[in-house]
Amino acid sequence: MNAYLTGRPKFIIVSWTAYRKLVPLPFVEKEKHTRATITMKYLANVLLILCLLAASCEAKGLGRRARAAVRAPRRTAPRRDPNEKVFNVLQYGAKPGGKQDSALSFIRAWRAACNYRGTARLLIPRATFLIGATIFQGPCLGPVPIKVQIAGTLKAVPDPSMYEEDFWILFENINGLLVTGTGTVDGQGNAVWKYNDGGSRFPSSIKFNHVANGIIRQITSVNPMGFHISIVLSQNIRAKHLHITAPATSPNTDGIHISQSSAVKVSRSVISTGDDCVAIIQGSTDVSIKKVTCGPGHGFSVGSLGKYPDEKDVRGVVVTNCTLRNADNGVRIKTWGGSQPSQASNIIFQDIIMDNVKHPIIIDQTYGSKSSSPSRVKISDVRYINIRGTSASAVGVDLMCSKAVPCEKLFFSNINLKYYGPKKLPFTSTCTNAKINYAGSQFPAPCR
Repeated sequence: MNAYLTGRPKFIIVSWTAYRKLVPLPFVEKEKHTRATITMKYLANVLLILCLLAASCEAKGLGRRARAAVRAPRRTAPRRDPNEKVFNVLQYGAKPGGKQDSALSFIRAWRAACNYRGTARLLIPRATFLIGATIFQGPCLGPVPIKVQIAGTLKAVPDPSMYEEDFWILFENINGLLVTGTGTVDGQGNAVWKYNDGGSRFPSSIKFNHVANGIIRQITSVNPMGFHISIVLSQNIRAKHLHITAPATSPNTDGIHISQSSAVKVSRSVISTGDDCVAIIQGSTDVSIKKVTCGPGHGFSVGSLGKYPDEKDVRGVVVTNCTLRNADNGVRIKTWGGSQPSQASNIIFQDIIMDNVKHPIIIDQTYGSKSSSPSRVKISDVRYINIRGTSASAVGVDLMCSKAVPCEKLFFSNINLKYYGPKKLPFTSTCTNAKINYAGSQFPAPCR
């Protein structure tokens, strides 16, 4: 009997002799049972045995399933607000297929969502849409944040003459914004980069302007005409789980360009582009870059600074737990010669991995300028801690500071870089107009 309880129920053929052993006939006193009576009782008892076997196996199965349920609790999808209203761009005339400009339909859908006094979500569904310059402007009337869900693919109209300003998609004057989804923003920059003469400013794919308390996450940006994402005059912005991609040869395609903004955090993203992976420009404070992979690209840059009059100071920048692969630069500070006075201070580069980076650590205060006058951007209180990996050039640490305002309070701790260039050259550090303190191991050897 126990053999049957260890597996699934099976059909059972029981002989009369076996049956009698299992179920003895009841004592019948002086009365013969008819064959029909015996047969019916026989069948009834067989059915009883089968039911018991099935119940036992079912109980075992239920027990296994119950135990599995305890071991692996079932995941449930996050609940959406039942009061949330979805504004689908298709309902406002957007045309999928990527052939017809749907920018006005997107703007109409946004206005309806922004003016709704309840919880609102703008939905861009799974399809391909062609749009020109598009402005999502606040302030909005409903509770924060207003949500923009990009599930499809957005393609820019690849004609720079159609963009009067420096953006393709603009979010402006919004307090409380969530841009999310698994969609793709394609600037189609490969059709226009050939017209970039170095002085042109092509539109950013996504621009935050005067946005407070904003999040952008899980978006893929490919081939922008200008920057991938630009954050300007904004506060408390989170950019995370982004995939940013453009060829190494694409001109001026910064991954994330931050200017005159505070409390900006970039994390857990992968950036491969033709210019700075992250650029932290004038007036930016309290900026954090964490767990970002960069390459190809021009690295994590503070600057360029000092190009324009009356630039504001940069301070409170932390770049940590990041990796650079096959990048032109690693961690860089760059300022223009002949600049007006400003400052860059309280900067930390910590726990950085370099993999075949041309210029792992660099300060360049002669960047981009033909002026013979020195830069007057004061660089101070910069810490380089736990930086390791490989350099593609024979100069692992290159500090070219201004003779007018020398770099001060530079601190190097546990630098471990190795040269893997095509030629066997001595691996060195070069330092000009820099006041440096060292701790821990230093390779290449520190400047003396």
